[in-house]
Amino acid sequence: MSSKIENLPNVTASETKSFGQPIVSLNNGMAEAKAGIEQTQAQLKEGMDKAGKTAVEAFAFSQETLEAFARSGQIWSAGLQDLSRQLAANMQASIEATMNQFKALTSVKSLQDAIDLQSNLVRGSTEKAIAETTRLTTASIKLTEEAMAPITARMSHAAETFTKAA
Repeated sequence: MSSKIENLPNVTASETKSFGQPIVSLNNGMAEAKAGIEQTQAQLKEGMDKAGKTAVEAFAFSQETLEAFARSGQIWSAGLQDLSRQLAANMQASIEATMNQFKALTSVKSLQDAIDLQSNLVRGSTEKAIAETTRLTTASIKLTEEAMAPITARMSHAAETFTKAA
């Protein structure tokens, strides 16, 4: 090969050594580029894995939240049905009591008996209405608390989860 180099016009042996340097530099640059691409691919894979895991966790969290709302709705619906039955029973009892009062009023012998009977009926009806209203209010408050319990528990869990994540 040296014979060919010597035949080259105006090229010295020292100048021919510099021809190999750009090739070495090019090879080094290619190796660096390849390493950079591999590092970028690894980072991209890691990011995609994290994103996938986050998506799965978000889906599970959303599903659990929907289940909590469904449980809450079931509790609320069943409770409203019970309250409606109680109200219907109270109304039926009230109608029966009114009919009994009317029958009792038609059988009185004096005006004073009618006034006394009416006073007792009004007092009894008022006391019963207050007691029933109190009972229904208490039952309504209890129902609201029971229906909100799954949602409240879910919100507490969410707060704990997001506090740990931050």
